[in-house]
Amino acid sequence: MSVNALNTATAGLQATQLAIGIVSQNVANAGTAGYVKRTVSTVSTAPGNAGVAVGTVSRTFDDAALKQLRLETSGSAYTATKADILAQVDKLYGTPGDPTALDASLNAFTQALQKLAANPNLANARTTVVNAASTVAAQIGSIAGSIQDLRTGVESRLSAETQQANSLLTSIASLNLKAASTSDDSVRAGILDQRDQQITQLSSYFDVKTVDQRDGTVTLLTTSGVTLVDRGSATTLSFDGRGTLSAESAYTTDPTTRSVGTITATTPGGGTIDLGESGALRSGSIAAELELRDKILPQAQRQLDDLAAGLSQALTDKSVTGTKNGSGGFDLNLSDLQSIKPGNTITIPVASGGSVRNINLVASAQAGTKVDPSQTNDSNALVRAFTIPAAPASETDFASAIKAALDGPPPLVSGVSAAATASSGKVSVTGSSVQGVTAAITVPNSTTSFTGSFPQIPLFVDGSGAALITGSLDGTIQRTGLAQRLGVNPSLISDTSPLVAASATSTLPDSVRPQYLYDALTSAKQTFSSSSGIGGINAPHSASVVGFAQEVIAAQGAAATTAQSLDEGQSVALSTAQGRFAATAGVNIDEEMSRLIELQTAYTANARVLTAARDMLDTLLRI
Repeated sequence: MSVNALNTATAGLQATQLAIGIVSQNVANAGTAGYVKRTVSTVSTAPGNAGVAVGTVSRTFDDAALKQLRLETSGSAYTATKADILAQVDKLYGTPGDPTALDASLNAFTQALQKLAANPNLANARTTVVNAASTVAAQIGSIAGSIQDLRTGVESRLSAETQQANSLLTSIASLNLKAASTSDDSVRAGILDQRDQQITQLSSYFDVKTVDQRDGTVTLLTTSGVTLVDRGSATTLSFDGRGTLSAESAYTTDPTTRSVGTITATTPGGGTIDLGESGALRSGSIAAELELRDKILPQAQRQLDDLAAGLSQALTDKSVTGTKNGSGGFDLNLSDLQSIKPGNTITIPVASGGSVRNINLVASAQAGTKVDPSQTNDSNALVRAFTIPAAPASETDFASAIKAALDGPPPLVSGVSAAATASSGKVSVTGSSVQGVTAAITVPNSTTSFTGSFPQIPLFVDGSGAALITGSLDGTIQRTGLAQRLGVNPSLISDTSPLVAASATSTLPDSVRPQYLYDALTSAKQTFSSSSGIGGINAPHSASVVGFAQEVIAAQGAAATTAQSLDEGQSVALSTAQGRFAATAGVNIDEEMSRLIELQTAYTANARVLTAARDMLDTLLRI
């Protein structure tokens, strides 16, 4: 009987000693990041609970709290990344009302035009207009250049963070193997702590979820279903960065046309997955960076390009409205069509299913030009290019070109066609669904001659070559990156007198042209594409050039404010998740000290049993 007591007490001492060691380890690591509290379970080793042994050393935490922590970590990294970049974009436009802000530069320009209209004889007033126009063009270009710098910075961050995420995946797979092959519970708990910490760190880059396996390993996936780690095998991530980005740099799923880097996941089996594709990654800093580089910042660039195009074309273009004829069609004058230039558009609204949709025919100097609707002033229109007939072109030539574009194949809208009218000098657009026809036409024929067009004038030009801005889609798309190339016409810098010309042929000072330019910018309505994100996404937006600029500035400010608000809310959610996880996984010193007192008492009790058993044996041996 004393031998049984001796064995039981000895086992109790060993179990208690190990438990005391675990408590000491918990206390020592109370402030260690990633450390999860350990507990010891004991099991009976003899009939009637006559013996005891240590069962397992396990980590104590709430699995649901850990999953929530990773979810909020990913969300917080996503919102923080967007808030940071959008705040920088907002600063580029300046504080409204500040003398150096974009709206102040535009106001100074329009005020200079207004003063010139009041005093057309003053040479210094003309110089002020040119200088103010140069300031506006330079500021728009500077903002657009800074946006591309931000895109380039994001590209660089994507490269660095992809490398870091790839290293974490390799390490997690290695820790999986160690955890599966380690029999020592204490050592294994340390490995699992390290693995969980690295998974949580990985979740800051992109959204992840885990599936526990029976052998102690985990399978790691993105929430879209891409396997990242399967036991000891890790997917390899690579990023083919493209260095400095420009307005033309864009993501496409076709690697032959893609001009930005993408993240390629190469599975252990050799398969590849493009994680740069929309929806592949849904949260985390990398997901935010992909969205910023491929959607948000390009849209900010598009807004500036649209502003630059509107600023120029408001001063050079005229809108021609077709007149209804006796046959139910709408006529355009040949004299107007003969002035049409590549990029100019004929718009035909047609009734369809109780609503009206536009047909946009974009003029091209090249046969077979393909048109991307998003590059026109109505991204939801039915769009096709038509080839400008060779000069001198008759109404029959234009009717044939327009009809060919409408007919396709396939036809843009069944029953809509074009023909030369019986009365000479008109082209008729016909069809029961046709609601009208308009044409936007650039009036000046060049940037160096100011005769033949009045009051329109090419005050702004495209690039150092001083090209006329018509919105051409031939070859390269003129609108793309126009904000960075926008400049003031050198011919007007050297001779400002055309700003106050009385007519297309007279150079006598007059207020008609400066007043027209002022009205064209401040009150005349221009059409801006829904692709800019201003005024909604379902229809083109109508506004004055100055009004559009103000809406762009307001939209960027609102986006930055919203992003900051979301980030603050996400920070609270992350803090709550961290507190919830720490409450179950963290070490509570008071609880551990209380547990230590219990274990010390148990240890003392077992030691007294051993002492009593020893005394009994000594007494028996002396008999």
